[in-house]
Amino acid sequence: MRGLLPTAAVLSIVAVGCAVQGAPFEKPALKPNEQVIYVYRPYSYFSSALQPAVTCGEETARIGPGGYHAFVLPPGKVTCSVETSETGDDVEFQADSRVHYLREEIANGVWTGHPHLNPIDHDVAQSEIQSCCVQQSAVDLPPSP
Repeated sequence: MRGLLPTAAVLSIVAVGCAVQGAPFEKPALKPNEQVIYVYRPYSYFSSALQPAVTCGEETARIGPGGYHAFVLPPGKVTCSVETSETGDDVEFQADSRVHYLREEIANGVWTGHPHLNPIDHDVAQSEIQSCCVQQSAVDLPPSP
């Protein structure tokens, strides 16, 4: 029974932590002619192995559960997209605001999860993104299967 308590404590810490590792949420410094699109994925055990490529403008990143990426882009119309072999989703922004938030969610699919990018209100996003613990690096990726 004594060994059970420390084991339970370690498991609860692991379960609450992020699937990705890195620095906590941090806002990038923006130049006057830039906008930022935060794409974040709150931690969820469901589909935690799935990390589809998210593209905003010309930049692409894979975002794991509990992670985020700040896409810093020039002003103007920007399309963000995500896709898997079964489905995809895209969102278009006009440069009416310098800061945008997208929550990446993975829904059930037949063979793989279905990713969605949902525009989120600034106040809601601010509270959710604070729990994201890593800024994902942009990467060069082959096209999604």
